[in-house]
Amino acid sequence: MAYSLAVCLALTLIFEIFAAFLLGVRKKDDFFCIFFANVFTNPLVSVIPLYLNIRYGLIYRNISLALLEIFALFVEYLIYRRFLEYKKIPPFFLSLILNAFSYTAGFLLGPYIF
Repeated sequence: MAYSLAVCLALTLIFEIFAAFLLGVRKKDDFFCIFFANVFTNPLVSVIPLYLNIRYGLIYRNISLALLEIFALFVEYLIYRRFLEYKKIPPFFLSLILNAFSYTAGFLLGPYIF
């Protein structure tokens, strides 16, 4: 489980910081903000669905994953709204774009990693 958590967090950080760069984020403090937001939310989004899958089955994993992704979207939005200096894209949409990008990349690459 620790390996899975570490890989998920590392890939999420790589994907979201890369996507943020592509969207025009350039300040070191903004990258740190994105880093912090993901370090804060990713462990919950990674560990709880994995645990529920092992304990109760795939349907509980999928339900919890959907709810936790929505939770992460809003928590990261609140962090971005408060601390991010980058203003080209509103914080909610930035959170949505970054999360959609990292989720899609993880979904596509997951079978090759795990």
